[in-house]
Formats: sequence, C-alpha cells, structure tokens
Amino acid sequence: MPRLSPYGGAESFALRLSDALARKGHAVDFICARVEAEPPHGVRPVVVGRFGGCRWIKIVWFAVAAEFARRRGKYDLTVGLGKTFRQDLLRIGGGPQTTFWKLSREAWPAGFPRFFKMLRRRLSPSSWATHVLDVLRFRHSREIVAVSHFVRDLILEANPHLNRDDVRVVYNRPDLTRYTPVPPEERQQLRKAHGIAETDVVIATAATNFVLKGIGPLLRALARLPQNFRLRVAGGRKPDKYLTLARRLGVADRVEFLGRVDDMPQFYRTADVFALATYYDACSNAVLEALACGCRVVSSARNGSAHFLSEEWIFSDPGDEVELARVLASAAEHPLAAPFCWPENGSFGVAPYVDLIENMLANTAR
Repeated sequence: MPRLSPYGGAESFALRLSDALARKGHAVDFICARVEAEPPHGVRPVVVGRFGGCRWIKIVWFAVAAEFARRRGKYDLTVGLGKTFRQDLLRIGGGPQTTFWKLSREAWPAGFPRFFKMLRRRLSPSSWATHVLDVLRFRHSREIVAVSHFVRDLILEANPHLNRDDVRVVYNRPDLTRYTPVPPEERQQLRKAHGIAETDVVIATAATNFVLKGIGPLLRALARLPQNFRLRVAGGRKPDKYLTLARRLGVADRVEFLGRVDDMPQFYRTADVFALATYYDACSNAVLEALACGCRVVSSARNGSAHFLSEEWIFSDPGDEVELARVLASAAEHPLAAPFCWPENGSFGVAPYVDLIENMLANTAR
C-alpha cells in the first residue's frame, strides 16, 4: 500500500488487517512508499519511497519498487491493497479504471466540460499507468476479493477471463463500538449544540470529490424542498463553486460546508437523512457508518453499499434532482430507523481476510 496511514478507507483497512495478522502471530511486513502513523505492534514497515515529480511516475515507481521488495522478501504470502503487479491475494476497493471512466463521466455537465474532462483522462499518463496495472494485477493474483457485489460485477464485465467464482465479496464493516445510535434525548441535545432547530430537517452527506459525489444535484434538490430542509456537507475543500451555485438557487442560508469533521458519529447522529448522490462509489463507508448510527439513508444505485438499503431508498440517476428531492422528502417523513442489524449470511470486515490468508498459507505449506 503506498501509505501506511490511518486516513483513507483503503489505508485504514490496511492498518487493521496488518494489526489483525500480527496479533495472530504472523510476521508482517508493510511495503509502503511512506509512513504517516505508528505501525501496529509486530508490523515492520518496508519503506521504498515514491520517486518522481509527476503522478504517473510516482504510480509506476511504487509498483516497480514494491515488486522488487516483494521478491527480496521471499514472503510466504503477499496481499495487494493498491496498484501493484503481483500478489497472492488482491483486494479491490474500487472497480477497473475504464469502468470508472464510463460511470463517472455523467458527473460533469454535458458539452465542453464533459468532453474536456474525458479528453484529459484519455491523455493522462497516470490514467494509462493505472489501466495497465489494472490489467496486470487481475491476471497475476491467486485470489481476488471485491468490497461489494457491485464492484465484483464491474470486475467481471471488464475481465472476461474471470468467472463469478473467481472473485469473492467481503464488505467493509465500520467500528460498531464507535458508530452507534443514541437515545432521542441525546440526539436532540447534539442537534441543539450544533444550532439545529427542532423544526429543521437536516440532510447530511460526506464528500471529498464534490463533483463525483453529486453535491450539485443535492443543492438543486434542496431548492425543491421546503424551507426547513438544510444540507450539511462533511469533507472536501474549496467549496466556492458550490456556494455560488447555492446562492444562485436561493439556498445559501440552508447549506453548511463543514470541511474535515473529526467526530463523524456525531455528524450522523444530528442528521435526519444521510444522502449519497454519487456517480460512482465502490462501497461507501459513509453509508455503512450512517446506517450503524441509526440514520435514515438514501443512495444512488451506483454505490456498492446501496446493497444494504431497501429499493425505495435507492435512486437510479444521481443527476435527477426531481427524483432525488422526492426520495429525500419521503425518507424524512419515514420513522427513524431501528438499530441496523448486519446480515448473518455475508462476509464483513477484517476477519474473513484473516481466515482466507491462513487457509492460503496452510494450502501452500502442504
């Protein structure tokens, strides 16, 4: 993984997995470009650096350097969590590059903005480096695990040489000791502390990429909803473009861009509805976290964790603000969700990876 870091979905998963393996008594090396956090006890960072001034050079450099480190280490088993050439077990936290291009293109306005964005992607050396690494890593892995059925289906569509049984599915699971619902009285106190009136209906969302996560459609949907509806956005930087859009739509006084939020459980608990109008999301952790906090949740169908929502709370087109406004209004009138129960017939979290790794090691030793 390029970064040993607690920040980022894939990065935090890598830390949890390496920690779980070390606790089981395995000798764990973490091959990375740089270390941004204290490694778990028993985990040894192998830092290969990340050379180059441009992104595509950094991508290729890390892939090559990580491959040399893998060969030098003569490991019993390797786990790939980023864009690398070879590994025994490959975890895919996002779909193939070409599929991402196809599904996300609609996030940009039709006409020149979309044409220019797609042209930049097609001409970008880093995009092509990622595409080549995609092809190689799908062909040179003993086991492949996708983070959702949505991602698995995209992988199979882009890689005809793979069969359905070749790709396992293991969903993410949030820390259920941290992401929990709270009693109604505590929820009201939290809302009051954040300046939320009793009559306010708070739509919450979380995004780093405002375009891809449909902040524009959410603002346009907000303009169609009653005046007591508010939108709170966690994450991201430089919201000026969207503040301008909010002013043009007449909803600027009903929108808050909060930037980085350190206490996300509290953010979910103050919301009436969590909405993800994403054009592409492999398996949104935010949706799973909001569900775990007892929040009403709606999502576009282009999100792997929509798997856990009933059909009435899933909308097909994230750019359709009319449909989005209808779903938001309907969800806000729905009773607050009961504590979310994880299905018993699925694979979730880190434990299935540990079991799979130990089975692969046992089979190799025979």
